[in-house]
Amino acid sequence: MQWTNKGGVLLLAGALLALSGPLAATAAAGAPGAPGGPGANAVPRTAATQADPPEGPDPIDFAVVVDQSASLADKDLARETEAAALLVQGEISERSRAAVIGFGSSEKRGQSPVREVCPLTVADAAGRERLSDCVQELGRRDEARMGPGTDFPAAVRQAVTRLTGAGPGPGKGTGTGGTKAPAAPKVVFLLTDGKLDVADSPEYGTDRENRQSNGALRLTEELARARAAGVQIWPLGFGSEIDRAALTAMAQGGYRGACSEIPDSEPRMRVVDTSAEIDKALQETFAAARCARIAHGTVGKPPADLTVTIPPIATDGSLTVAKHDPKVQVTYFDPAGRKVPLRDEFDGSTFEVSGQNGPVEALRVKNPLPGAWRVHIEAPEGHRDREVAVRAIWQGRLQSAVVLDPASPRAGEQVKVEVQMQTRRGVVITDPRQLAGLSVAADLSGEGFRPVSFKLADDGKAPDAKAGDVRFTGTLTIPASATGDLELVTRMEAPGITSDRRPLRTRLAEDAPLVTAAVTVDGATVHPGATVRGTLDVTNNDSAPRTLRLALDNQTPGAELAVSPATVTAPPNSSTQIPFTVTLGKGTPFGALAGQVTVVDTADSDRPLRGAFLNVRVVEPPTWWERWWKAVAGGAALALVIGIFVVIRVLARRRRRDLTGVTIELCQGERSLDSLTVRRGQSPGGVFAFAVDEPYGTPPTLRRIPGGGSSTAHVLRRNGSGEMALRTRGGGQVPVRTGEPVGIGDHELVVRGGRPAPARGRGTPWLHRPRRTGPGAGSGGGGGSTGAGSGSLSGAGTDGSPGAPDYDINF
Repeated sequence: MQWTNKGGVLLLAGALLALSGPLAATAAAGAPGAPGGPGANAVPRTAATQADPPEGPDPIDFAVVVDQSASLADKDLARETEAAALLVQGEISERSRAAVIGFGSSEKRGQSPVREVCPLTVADAAGRERLSDCVQELGRRDEARMGPGTDFPAAVRQAVTRLTGAGPGPGKGTGTGGTKAPAAPKVVFLLTDGKLDVADSPEYGTDRENRQSNGALRLTEELARARAAGVQIWPLGFGSEIDRAALTAMAQGGYRGACSEIPDSEPRMRVVDTSAEIDKALQETFAAARCARIAHGTVGKPPADLTVTIPPIATDGSLTVAKHDPKVQVTYFDPAGRKVPLRDEFDGSTFEVSGQNGPVEALRVKNPLPGAWRVHIEAPEGHRDREVAVRAIWQGRLQSAVVLDPASPRAGEQVKVEVQMQTRRGVVITDPRQLAGLSVAADLSGEGFRPVSFKLADDGKAPDAKAGDVRFTGTLTIPASATGDLELVTRMEAPGITSDRRPLRTRLAEDAPLVTAAVTVDGATVHPGATVRGTLDVTNNDSAPRTLRLALDNQTPGAELAVSPATVTAPPNSSTQIPFTVTLGKGTPFGALAGQVTVVDTADSDRPLRGAFLNVRVVEPPTWWERWWKAVAGGAALALVIGIFVVIRVLARRRRRDLTGVTIELCQGERSLDSLTVRRGQSPGGVFAFAVDEPYGTPPTLRRIPGGGSSTAHVLRRNGSGEMALRTRGGGQVPVRTGEPVGIGDHELVVRGGRPAPARGRGTPWLHRPRRTGPGAGSGGGGGSTGAGSGSLSGAGTDGSPGAPDYDINF
């Protein structure tokens, strides 16, 4: 497989350059509004004038042309076959058509340079199953029927013929109202590992060198034919023997039209190093050619869970699973974790699987739930050795909600146009990052003037109110020659995004309107079932009252919006401000709320006066915890503080009551008889019990009595304020001060050490000053000891007899 004739290469390049001029001129001449083309002497109208466009992505007609020459190893051919299957299974429109063609060369009798394994087939549910089966024929080479060379001209000719000559099909024929629907784009995806090689093909001449040069000329002719027929060529080469210049010439020699003005959607060649990269590269090429995007997911060997993410702007997509082995079983789960059906409708989405019995399986989804989809793969023993890859091809066919200001303009008047985007699920696009690279334009058509096109922007520059709010704004002046009805169609272009081109229709106001209005809707974040406020400002210069009607358009499916009041009366010759409300249904989906409020004049054939978008975001109602967590947290914090305070107080009181380290000394006069020190743990609750033992003939001693003692023991106590008292055996209770003797039988007891008690009456709310009960309150005696002075808490009764001291200590 050699392209050896250098003169042929130069001749090919020159012919391509020569053809580009007249063909481009021909294409331009055939364009609407071009000199000599349709609409040169007439006012063209958009297809949307006759009927609203169908839902779903626009279809394409495409052919996958696969090199089956002898230079390919069997593994390379198998990978080409799987790549072709990925395209036909992953196509996102059920109205598209696909063909699969293998090619080699014709070098002897009975051979053909091409082999059409799949005729042009509509890629609906049944068609994709047929394509899944027939594409596998690519992996079976028959040397008796196809030669080993590489006949590019024959391959291009076969693909162009099939794409341009097979019946009306989708996108052809007549549409609603008898108008011809626009033809679907026609695309050839050509896979090859080598160069033009027809040196042994008698069709191209009598000797090898002439055959190569003639083959180059024939390829130039076939590319020119493709260009004239509007067929794009997207070559994909792999390996080290690729002629990059030849592939570039093929991409540039075919039709140079594209699905949008985005540069990446224009035909170009691509080369990868090995056949292992073909499937990924071909799917990326396919996405660029049909203005879609591809999301690469994870890979793994069964059993495994693979994931791929579909963004919120996607309205149509296919999850392709390159499983290589038909024994691999696939189960699909949406971002909510729910298993989705293989052929049915579920939660606003429509599902359709194909290729389950082949090496490539795909799940086509209409209105997919955005987020991470999980693909679970299983396989029996012996079929788990190859990695499975999941990808998603998706497209966002966005709907545009348009507000005109004024809603019914006059000829020669400047009009402000504001556009908001949403998906078919009613998801309003509010994140500008999802629309990176988006350009928005609008076309105004009507009677009495040629169509006018203008750009809209979201840059914060007048008339746009705020940059990045995903509301595109622009202005235009209605042509002075305009009469009657007007039609505005918006166009959106970005990678993976197309416009539904749904028209907005209005009509001119003939005279200065007697009634003008302004509508504002409060921005709010609400829950389903809530109410949003708005204001209608009306000026009625008529001598009679006017009845105006408030209407809701383009609302989110399931929102069940209701406006109240539905009709209002504008008093004559006055300006009025009228409040209104919009109530959301209980089942309103969460997210930015789509829709607009429009006011129309019922006395003027429902002429629209003004409209405004709903600036509302619906969020999930708060849970009990979300509503009360602050109060609960505050209460818990307060309880914690109180608890800590109580614990500190208890510990402080316990510490103050503890008698550890206190020494009690038994004295007689100035002589110490015995002493006893309180150890840790010997004064539970601030109580220490002891006895005075007086054995015959020896000095008395002190002895601790564990367990708090009994009525026969002496008890030393300390209260929470740190004050001490002594209850003598069988007697009353008297206060004790450190270092001061207290009578105990025939002896005295002196308490030493420990913490001193606070001053009496200061900081001790539990201790009350002693009451004076009589003249003798300041002196008294008892218990074998005598206290003197006003500071003593011991005392006697009014009759002078010993009695219980008059004090109050709480223990």
